[in-house]
Amino acid sequence: MPIYSIDRETQDGIPKQARNFFDKIGAADAVLVSFAEHNGSVTAPWKNIFDWMSRIDMKVWHNKPVAMLAATPSPRAGAGVLGGKEHMAPFFGADLRVAKGIGKRAEAWSTANRTLLQADDIAALDAVLNALVVAPAIEGEVA
Repeated sequence: MPIYSIDRETQDGIPKQARNFFDKIGAADAVLVSFAEHNGSVTAPWKNIFDWMSRIDMKVWHNKPVAMLAATPSPRAGAGVLGGKEHMAPFFGADLRVAKGIGKRAEAWSTANRTLLQADDIAALDAVLNALVVAPAIEGEVA
């Protein structure tokens, strides 16, 4: 996909790949996104496709329930990328249910078994997934 620029958009329009990805988000019941953190932010490819999609409609997340994840080798657990994305979520049409980072990835993940190793991380991931399927409580509502 070409690197976003207003000149390129004016000349060629929005790439089909960006429209397809935008439409897939729109067709989903919910969105689970896991960010790789590069220097405290998203990767350049993600930023690029997100920029293109935001030119289709600023509500990139289509007001869908969204859960955001990050797993990093550092103990900060993607705090930079998640913090930035959490802050921006409402502006881009996300019904952000939860954001969770897992730090010290090498200690938290078994590459051989492709599973999380720590009970706390497993429980947190279960909570993330439940947040996507359970409607949020309405303020003042009794459960």
